[in-house]
Amino acid sequence: MKMLLFNSEWVGDPLNNSSDDGASNVEQILVPIFDILILVLGVGGHTIVIVILCKRSRMRMSRTGTGTDMLLLALSFADLLLLATLPFHTTAIAMQRWPFGDFLCRLAGFLGSASSSASAFTLSTLAVSRYVTVVHPAKTYRFLCPRHVAITAALLWIPACCLATPQLVFRFVGPLPNDPDGLACFAFLYHRDQLIYGLVHFLVSFLLPLVTIAIAYGNIYSFLWKTRNTVQAPQVERYQSKVTQISALLVVAFTLCWLPSYGLTLALLSDKSSGATGSSPRYGSFSVFARLMAIASTVLNPILYVLISQRFRQDLLRLFKREGQRASGGQLPD
Repeated sequence: MKMLLFNSEWVGDPLNNSSDDGASNVEQILVPIFDILILVLGVGGHTIVIVILCKRSRMRMSRTGTGTDMLLLALSFADLLLLATLPFHTTAIAMQRWPFGDFLCRLAGFLGSASSSASAFTLSTLAVSRYVTVVHPAKTYRFLCPRHVAITAALLWIPACCLATPQLVFRFVGPLPNDPDGLACFAFLYHRDQLIYGLVHFLVSFLLPLVTIAIAYGNIYSFLWKTRNTVQAPQVERYQSKVTQISALLVVAFTLCWLPSYGLTLALLSDKSSGATGSSPRYGSFSVFARLMAIASTVLNPILYVLISQRFRQDLLRLFKREGQRASGGQLPD
């Protein structure tokens, strides 16, 4: 069975056991179906989110809200970039080989790693921005203005791209262990290199952002608990509660979606018998689940916006109403 994971991608079953033929056939059918569904929902959802956030920015609402919107916009951009690499992996899984050549093998690995890291860094920055807004509101106007937040969101791509550079440098297309005529996109030639990169990626792109997020939200809830009896405007209290809630759920969704993928990656890297390709037949069903959970994270963010944020629901209804009026108006004679 072949499978591709976005963070430290691996392909190939070096054992190629006949007992896995049925599972591989199911994978070739089901994975493309789920991938197409995720691609349509993800691209459609994030396109709507970007349109709404851009309209908000042009309306020049509160500086704090616009700053938060900048981070949500950056998060949607990172998710869309990750979705852009999905068709290549879907095709490779359906064909059970990599048909796109060496350059796209490197580029797809680089973009997938960079965008997933940028998403994690953006989520941690979002948590820190919520901490500043709730705990130190006097500093919000200074540090979370749209211009500063936009620059910060752009700078987050520097460490993300640096972390993804080994994918661009060391990836290669080579023959499958038991199929010299088949080609696969491998991350690293040696298990030691894959192990080092996988651990660094796990620590920097998952564990470090998660710790930062936990500290930020821990301090937020501690502050809100201590000041629960403080008199403040109901609108402000309701706004802070809603924005903090949606931010926290974005983080929980990210953690739950990516944890199986990172956990499987570490398990594969610790198994020396898996070799350079990093696969093992005993992880077959779980590997499919881990991959689908990872790419499903790109679909959850727009859904969470709609379910939690009343402001976003209102913007969405206004957008659909405006488009509906425009469509019906286009049918009328001049």
